[in-house]
Amino acid sequence: MTQVTATHAVPNWPDVEGMDELIELALNLRWSWNHGSDWIWKSLDSELWESTQNPWIILRTVSRDELASRLGNPEFRKILHECLSQNQRTFREPGWFQKKHSGSGLSQVAYFSMEFMLSEALPIYSGGLGNVAGDQMKAASNLGVPVTGVGLLYGQGYFRQDFDMNGNQQALYPVNDPGQLPMRPLREPNGEWLRIKMDLAGANLWLRCWQVEVGRTKLYLLDSNDFSNNAAQRCITSQLYGGDAELRLKQEIVLGIGGWRLLRAIGLQPEVCHLNEGHAAFAILERARSYMKDHNVAFELALAATRPGNLFTTHTAVAAGFDRFDSRLLGEYLENYAEQELRIPFEQLLAMGTQNAGEPFNMAYLAVRGSGRINGVSKLHGQVSRHIFQPLFPRWPEDEVPIGSVTNGIHTPTWDSEEADALWTHACGKGRWMEDGPQAEDIRCLKDEQLWQMRTMARKRLIDWVRKRSDGDHVLDQNVLTVGFARRFATYKRPDFLLRDPERFLRLLTNPKRPVQLVLAGKAHPQDQPGQALAKKWNDFIRRREVRQRVVFLSDYDMLMAQQLVQGADLWINTPRRPWEACGTSGMKVLVNGGLNFSELDGWWAEAYSPQVGWAIGDGKDHGDDPNVDLIEAEAMYTLLEQQVIPEFYDRSSNGMPAKWLARVRESMARLTPEFSASRTIRDYTEDHYLPAATGYSQRSAGKGALAAEVVAWQQKVAQHFATVRFGSLHVDTRGDEYWFTVKVSPGKLLTSDFKVELYTVPTAVQAMTLVEKSADPDGMVTYSGRAAATRPWMDYTPRIVPYHPAVAVPLEANQILWQR
Repeated sequence: MTQVTATHAVPNWPDVEGMDELIELALNLRWSWNHGSDWIWKSLDSELWESTQNPWIILRTVSRDELASRLGNPEFRKILHECLSQNQRTFREPGWFQKKHSGSGLSQVAYFSMEFMLSEALPIYSGGLGNVAGDQMKAASNLGVPVTGVGLLYGQGYFRQDFDMNGNQQALYPVNDPGQLPMRPLREPNGEWLRIKMDLAGANLWLRCWQVEVGRTKLYLLDSNDFSNNAAQRCITSQLYGGDAELRLKQEIVLGIGGWRLLRAIGLQPEVCHLNEGHAAFAILERARSYMKDHNVAFELALAATRPGNLFTTHTAVAAGFDRFDSRLLGEYLENYAEQELRIPFEQLLAMGTQNAGEPFNMAYLAVRGSGRINGVSKLHGQVSRHIFQPLFPRWPEDEVPIGSVTNGIHTPTWDSEEADALWTHACGKGRWMEDGPQAEDIRCLKDEQLWQMRTMARKRLIDWVRKRSDGDHVLDQNVLTVGFARRFATYKRPDFLLRDPERFLRLLTNPKRPVQLVLAGKAHPQDQPGQALAKKWNDFIRRREVRQRVVFLSDYDMLMAQQLVQGADLWINTPRRPWEACGTSGMKVLVNGGLNFSELDGWWAEAYSPQVGWAIGDGKDHGDDPNVDLIEAEAMYTLLEQQVIPEFYDRSSNGMPAKWLARVRESMARLTPEFSASRTIRDYTEDHYLPAATGYSQRSAGKGALAAEVVAWQQKVAQHFATVRFGSLHVDTRGDEYWFTVKVSPGKLLTSDFKVELYTVPTAVQAMTLVEKSADPDGMVTYSGRAAATRPWMDYTPRIVPYHPAVAVPLEANQILWQR
């Protein structure tokens, strides 16, 4: 590995023993989920810690004298030493991966994402996509999985939100001062800042490189705000999800191509490249280009060699959600790259991202055609994704579109409250998220008193926090059922669903015996006018005098706010229009804190829900844009709240506790928290995707790509000659309780070893047919036979021919198919 270091220009810090240790502790984001060092930062500046949760800002702000004084205190030094020793010990000890998969051949996974939500101290995220990326990075650290993140450092990040006096959303863009963020520049051995040079539309572009420590993993960030660049270039990484299509294209070129070059510059050669959404799909091209350069081979062979090591995770539930770029715009920035760097015609690159000539270039199509594995982020989203991508696999059944699923999970130590952490530690021990996860029975043993005390304290903490933030001592009540509702304000998420019948909702809020209170938050994209109108709808409702004490709309929804909400809410409501919520993770975050979910049967809740753990909205079916569905589901939601949810919270036993509610809390915590944790997600990715991908890449790339060359030759032969294969006659006999199928096949210009003949039936079931007569008859036909149970009409079975090579993933890498008619 190339010897580069991450260092910062040293401020006017005191030259005293312990200062280096304090810096080391502040620059590793493990403090964002392991709270052993909180006392240190609070003691240095409690107000700054409470408002920023950023140790690095505290070190850059607190006076030289104060730092020297603290470091001269033996108690302070003792706690500092203990915290640092714990970090170092944790990083040295073998994790789950080292214990279970040592010698597996997997040494590095490069995880590319447009955004990472790791801490509010590093505001380079917008929402769900960044949440998943950040939580998986942390879980990988806990488990010892060798993941390295690659992303962008945004000068302004995502917009910050405020409301004017009329309740209209205002978009603000404060600057992220790199010197105040917990990261360091990467430097060459001679001290020079590591910078990546790229050609972008015929001009040099310089990218600065940064390192963020995330436990035992690292995140590398690129930004274009280098003074060697012109003004337009410096602004490429200014905003997350801002600007026009051209700016987005430039960002994605920087992320994918620049990101892979950064890994090469520091000497990393990952076996696996994990694309968290299609934004980073250009990394596929750059990875192939690097292989071309290393082995002096053509692009087709390089792509075949590296493709098995690429994993594409799609988060998009509608085809219109994928990034698309006009072919002329793409040509302006990538035609030279294709012809000079990849040594292929630009039209060939364009074809990798389109289905038909003249269409915009689709980043998700490029990701599919350059990856060896593809997955959605929940079981339902896997089904939705197979439907979305089915056009890339014409004539193949939708169920056989090669897209699986790995359901997201959340990094529980990031999202649990102090009270919840103490309770889980009591029940399951401190290392519960470091191995295979806690056992459900340990939580089922918790008593009602323990659960109710945790919930009561967490609710009170949330209300105190809301009152302080909203400057209202009389809003909310610590004894009232508290509902959390926070998400991106987009129309498909139906954020106004609770207001379908505002008068009925008002009666729920103000019921004198069983009142309800709501804490909500959320942003609408600055260009999303319908979403902003929904936010204003809530602000208008809250202006009503009888509502003011029961509903609070918090502005500027961010990670710190999300932590407060999910820790304190008794009930979490989510109301997307099915099946547009790919997964959703906000509701997962309440699980560890003893909150319950009442949500649409979409995303993760579609596979998590049962009557023992929460409540459901909808019938679990897709209804498109039928406006009547909203009315029906809203009516059912109000009725459930009135007749089941609210009464269950207020029905108290003789001990003053809601026994039925707490039984549901206990079962939700025990059954769902381990299943929907990022620890389980990362274990699934590792065993089901990373390890097989690393093996596939090693096999294809070995010996200068000998197997890859064989695969390319086979693919070319099949593409050229598959159309010459044809079916002949089909004969069916019934023998007892079985059908015997005999079918004639002409191999045409292919060998019988180049394809398989199968019997197919619906629902999807495939049986291989056997070649029984290898010698061709006078018509050039060979004979295949197969048997099937005679439990249905024989016409339900259809022979088909599909390509076959033992080292090729079909239909992902060869999508031809021929059906017997």
